[in-house]
Amino acid sequence: MTTPSSPRRVGIIFSGGPAPAANAVIASAAVSFIDSGREVIGFFGGYSALQDYDPTTAPLIRDEHYLLFRERDVVGIRNERGIHIGTARSNPGKGISSPGDLLDTAKTERLRRVHQALTDLNIDALISIGGDDTLKTANLLFQYQKQLAEDAPRFAVVHLPKTIDNDYNGIDFTFGFFTAVDFMAKELLNLRADAIATRSWFVVETMGRKAGWLSYGVAIAGEANLVVGVEDLDESLCHAPGVLSLDKLSNLICDLIVVREERDKKRYGMVVLAEGLAERLPDDLLVDVPRDEHGHISLGKLDLGKLVAKSVAQKYQERSGKECKVKPIQLGYESRCAPAHAFDIMLGSQLGVGAFRALVEEGLDGHMVSVTGQLDLQYVPFSDLVDPETLVTGVRLIERGSDFHRLARFLETRMDRLPVWKAKQKD
Repeated sequence: MTTPSSPRRVGIIFSGGPAPAANAVIASAAVSFIDSGREVIGFFGGYSALQDYDPTTAPLIRDEHYLLFRERDVVGIRNERGIHIGTARSNPGKGISSPGDLLDTAKTERLRRVHQALTDLNIDALISIGGDDTLKTANLLFQYQKQLAEDAPRFAVVHLPKTIDNDYNGIDFTFGFFTAVDFMAKELLNLRADAIATRSWFVVETMGRKAGWLSYGVAIAGEANLVVGVEDLDESLCHAPGVLSLDKLSNLICDLIVVREERDKKRYGMVVLAEGLAERLPDDLLVDVPRDEHGHISLGKLDLGKLVAKSVAQKYQERSGKECKVKPIQLGYESRCAPAHAFDIMLGSQLGVGAFRALVEEGLDGHMVSVTGQLDLQYVPFSDLVDPETLVTGVRLIERGSDFHRLARFLETRMDRLPVWKAKQKD
């Protein structure tokens, strides 16, 4: 879908968790529009103020709720940590789960407020930066405007994909992923040295709510002995389809500890778990865990690594009559504002410029900006990324048996090839 005219006033929203190179995206987008004589507004704190907007009781105040970018605001910030305009997890599309809901005035009240806020500020186009939930919101705003009267004011919407989890359909890699992998892999190597010195094991839980890309990358670069992501959940690790068995996972890790001791004479090791495994635990372990605006459980408060480490230590003692030091560690938040990897800076910068090219040169609406190959820009329609019935965005999982999956399996301790393992299996 193309816009009727080229935008003169553009808004930028960053929503969801931070990611390295966020400011490269914001800066390159803002400079592109400013350089062409257009105005750019950055909204503080995601959709927080926009979804509560009321021109009388809750107006938007410049420099409190939004920033009118000047060139000096964004020049030289591509390598700065954090997010220049801040972020939040506010969800103006909460409760909307089907196209019919877009006709429900109660369910779309917050979308209406966002629409009115932006049009009252004479915004012609919105650049949305965020993860799959933010893409869902961008699509809802795009679809919501289709329901409006023909003479109602409208703005174009383009989305820039952001997640250190790298689980986005429509793009090869997301900005921040390589920085996060590099940062956490170095932490893993530090822990490995500690494990060697203290003859202990670490169960390291990394970020990665829905897919295992981050945990796999960290395990490969950090030389872990085992990595388990949500893609690995089959009957060997589940007690019901899609439901993780803590016992089976703990037994697998115990097997690994025994194999390392008996074959390699190594009394230390590293196991990396994707945090998204926690969402696959039985309901009785999740009942009291708080959830966010998008309905996701608070994985940090559940502490999967602690649950697994405790279970592994108990099972090892039951098997051997000996103690094994198994220590849980959560990694993730430290990486979200780490100094950005050069590749992430380049990728983020290209995505920011791509927003300008999508809106001004291509006249697009309802598209996500993507990059393939040698940073070549592509534009993917929302309709290719969002389920038309549920309005939910798809997630890209690691394909089992793919070259990337096989790489991780090859580099970890392969218990199926060890005589001691085979003997124990027969017993």
